Amino acid sequence: MYQKYIELLQSRLNEKRFIHSMNVAKKAREMAEKFGADSEKAYFAGLLHDICKNDSKENMLQIFEEFGIMLDDVQKTSFKLWHSIAGAAYIEHKLGITDRELIDSVRYHTTARANATLMDKIIYLADYISDERDFDGVDDLRRDLEVGGLDLCYKSALKMSIIELCEIDKPVHPDTLNAYNSTVLK
Repeated sequence: MYQKYIELLQSRLNEKRFIHSMNVAKKAREMAEKFGADSEKAYFAGLLHDICKNDSKENMLQIFEEFGIMLDDVQKTSFKLWHSIAGAAYIEHKLGITDRELIDSVRYHTTARANATLMDKIIYLADYISDERDFDGVDDLRRDLEVGGLDLCYKSALKMSIIELCEIDKPVHPDTLNAYNSTVLK
C-alpha cells in the first residue's frame, strides 16, 4: 500500500530528508500503538509529513497560489513553516487524500495548534524526536514521552520550541502559542 508513496518520497526528497521521513513514520506508528491512535494512519502521515520539504520557494508559492492559500504575517517571514502548509495542500489536492485528520496532522506538524488531536500530537512529536534527531534536550523529550506520557512530552516540546525561537529573536507562530496555552490550561 505504501510503496508508491515511498517511491514518490524518494523522487521528491534528498536522502537525509527521506531517511527522516521513514523514521518519523516508524516513530508515529509506535506512538499510535502505545497511545491508542490508528497506527496505519499515523505511519502514513509520518511518511508524508515532509513531502514538500525540499521544494523550492517558487514551487511552494505556486501551490499556495493554485489552492488559494494566504500566508499570515509570521508565515510570510518563516520559510521553515511553508513546507507543512504546502504539504497538506499537495497531499489533499495532488494526491487525492481526503482524510482530514491525516491532512491536518501534516499541516500542523511544524506549529502545532490549540486543542490538537491525538494524531496531531503524534505527528508533531514523531517529527521532533525521531531516531536520527540529535539536539540538546531530545533525550529529555524522549524520556518525558516514556515516563510522563504523550501530553507531558507535547507540552515540553512546545515549550522548547517557543524558548528556542525567542532566544534567536524569531517570531513564534500564534498556532504554537495557542497550542501551548491550550495544553497548560487543560
